[in-house]
Amino acid sequence: MKAIFIDIDNTLLDFDEYVRTTMAEGFAHFGLPAYRPEMYYTFTAENNKLWRQIEEGTLTFEELQKIRWSRIFDALGIAFDGPTFEHYFRTAIYDSAIPVPGAVPLLQSLSRHSILCAASNGPYEQQLHRLELGGMKQYFTHFFISQRIGAAKPAAAFFDTAFRELNEARPTPILPRETLIIGDSLTSDIAGGLQYGMKTCYYRRPGAPAAPAGVDYTVTALSRVPALLKMD
Repeated sequence: MKAIFIDIDNTLLDFDEYVRTTMAEGFAHFGLPAYRPEMYYTFTAENNKLWRQIEEGTLTFEELQKIRWSRIFDALGIAFDGPTFEHYFRTAIYDSAIPVPGAVPLLQSLSRHSILCAASNGPYEQQLHRLELGGMKQYFTHFFISQRIGAAKPAAAFFDTAFRELNEARPTPILPRETLIIGDSLTSDIAGGLQYGMKTCYYRRPGAPAAPAGVDYTVTALSRVPALLKMD
């Protein structure tokens, strides 16, 4: 592969673990009912609904921040100000970088053979800062982040901008079929890659659905990727 696009949250950095830790610490900080493990699934259900709207282009990230925790607290039956907790949540995530097992070795291996491009739906400065904290930023040549691009995966506009920047001043353009996207989201990473004609590698986390037809690779551990791509 001439270029490899890699998702950040729940592919390189463990967003799920961040959520569990921050909910537990945040609920204690604000004197809310004690965090219980099942509360994580309420967060995931409500958060996924909102991110699906972002992927569909019917909601902006700024709008998500205004309503996310109000919806989560309503679902949990907790009376607390959602925007106040959102501010706490977003402040904490800026300095959170919990690596997914095998993430750094994966980048070390892939960067020896391909141009690496971060491809993430999220705030630009935050995502770059977290990659830096996680010791991962150095392996990337390009950072395609939805806030700066102005469109979110899986929209074609996201990939249009990414490939335009990737091929800027390049005498022979890199074509989508010569690239791969690695990610944990079927509706964002994989759907976007398939629609754009890229090769796709689905990082299937525990409990996640099976890959649909057309996906080139499925892995349950990042350590398997280099061997599949014959990059060991």
